[in-house]
Amino acid sequence: MRRIGIIVAMTSEYGLVKSLLEQTKEESVRGLLFTEGHTGNVEVILVKSGIGKVCAAVGTMEMIQRYTPDIIVNTGVAGGIDPLTQVMDIVVGENMVYHDVWCGEGNEYGQVQGLPARFVSDKELCKLALSVAHEGNVYGGLICSGDKFITDKEELTEIKKRFPEGMAVDMESCAIAQVCYMCGVPFLSYRIISDTPGVKDHYKQYLNFWEEAPKRSFEMIKVLIKVLSEE
Repeated sequence: MRRIGIIVAMTSEYGLVKSLLEQTKEESVRGLLFTEGHTGNVEVILVKSGIGKVCAAVGTMEMIQRYTPDIIVNTGVAGGIDPLTQVMDIVVGENMVYHDVWCGEGNEYGQVQGLPARFVSDKELCKLALSVAHEGNVYGGLICSGDKFITDKEELTEIKKRFPEGMAVDMESCAIAQVCYMCGVPFLSYRIISDTPGVKDHYKQYLNFWEEAPKRSFEMIKVLIKVLSEE
């Protein structure tokens, strides 16, 4: 039976995904609550990682070491940093990069020395995610991650200057991708656009978005699980 690890960012998402699972078993590890269960022909390991790169990396590493998932899927929210993206759109991370890492000469900006400048999602998982999304706009592209909530136009301009093709900015995807790369686990991250930094009153977008976002994320993960269980 295939084993899927799912890393979510929001409590509401966690509850919705958990409701899909049968014969659940919970375990608390380093302050992280893991739920193990199954649905259809797949086993699912679910965890709410917490915010930021370190929390995301710890949650991912614990999941891999304790539960050995065949693949890991991450979902959550992100700021849209491309003119195409609007609130409630989905960005499927084909590549991930850090927007707040600089290791000096000889490295690309965003590159942890000794590791790839960008981490690439599993191509088949990306293809699947882009094909099953049936409502709203869905884009594949670059997700830029860093330990900062991007709030103003100057910060956005700096990120876009370094990564012109960036589609979304978040605080976890690249850290999860790095751990999966180092452990050899196929990985996918997709993000619901919560706000568009740089526009007037953009923070209000974020506050007004929480009622529908978990449902949109849940519908996507539900379809992904269904398709994966049929393979």
